[in-house]
Amino acid sequence: MTGQAPSPPSLGEPWRLALAQLDQDLLRTNTAARTRRAYAIDTLQFAAWSQPRVSDPAAADPRHVRRYISHLSGLGLSAATVARKLASIRALFRSLREHGLIEQNPADLLATPRRSSHLPRVLKAPEAARLLDSIPSGIGSGPLEIRDRALFELAYACGLRAEEIVSLNVEDIDHEAEQIRVEGKGSKTRYVPAGEIALGALRHYLERARPALAEPRPSHAEHRCADRERPDEHPSAPTAPRGGDRQALFLSRSGRRLGTSDVRRRLRTWTGRVGVAGEVSPHTLRHSFATHLLDGGADLRTIQELLGHSSISTTQVYTRVESARLRSAYARSHPRA
Repeated sequence: MTGQAPSPPSLGEPWRLALAQLDQDLLRTNTAARTRRAYAIDTLQFAAWSQPRVSDPAAADPRHVRRYISHLSGLGLSAATVARKLASIRALFRSLREHGLIEQNPADLLATPRRSSHLPRVLKAPEAARLLDSIPSGIGSGPLEIRDRALFELAYACGLRAEEIVSLNVEDIDHEAEQIRVEGKGSKTRYVPAGEIALGALRHYLERARPALAEPRPSHAEHRCADRERPDEHPSAPTAPRGGDRQALFLSRSGRRLGTSDVRRRLRTWTGRVGVAGEVSPHTLRHSFATHLLDGGADLRTIQELLGHSSISTTQVYTRVESARLRSAYARSHPRA
């Protein structure tokens, strides 16, 4: 999948070249395809709005960028959306500056819109245990149940993104070292410890369930039967998993590599059966992983490395989660709260 969105015929050459140059810069720095596409869409919209006013991006000044941001706010877009689009515009002018086409980045002088405070959903430790323990994997369990148990045990034990889960290959599991190799955002590789429970569920899956799922199916019709599991083939899928289906760790009923939509759908199925309140996504398990580590005494730098965050500021959201939890406990418990 290419990150660059198609340019409209009316866009002048200076703008088209600037957009193409940004995409090449992002490609060279191994920026994720999903991020590249978001930048491409945002900067294309900015270029289309700018074209009648400024024919060359090198002539844009802070006032021009400020007018565009005001235009976006006038459309009723959220502060988070406007902030994301401003970040894309900054990247566009940063690319022009790095290539010596402008002296200053006009977007750097604008303040980022203040986003509303949003804390991630986190399961309590007993809730996470109840969810995972509800997925049967013993005698009489089917291969899909055994697979799901291993999948979500690993997701919670290692704090994996949905894209990282479906990109795992069998060879990424190191049972002897008790760790897994994870290909994260920007093609950054990290090694994450995996607990005994998750590794035990994985061994059980590899021995009993994956061979059954990997068997060839006699007809295409059976590939699309009751469980409705297919790889995520949507054109806007965020990342392409590494390797083919034969190397994939987690397989669908039809023997193909799972997609992120399959993972989300199966998690919704199990949380519905258990009766966990509210929406639970793979990222909820990731947030819970980080919060429970913090509760247990892990420091932020360690959690940052385990999550694969490039900046500690991203990880610091979990200190806000912990602070909110403490305030809630104080309000409930203290006689003069």
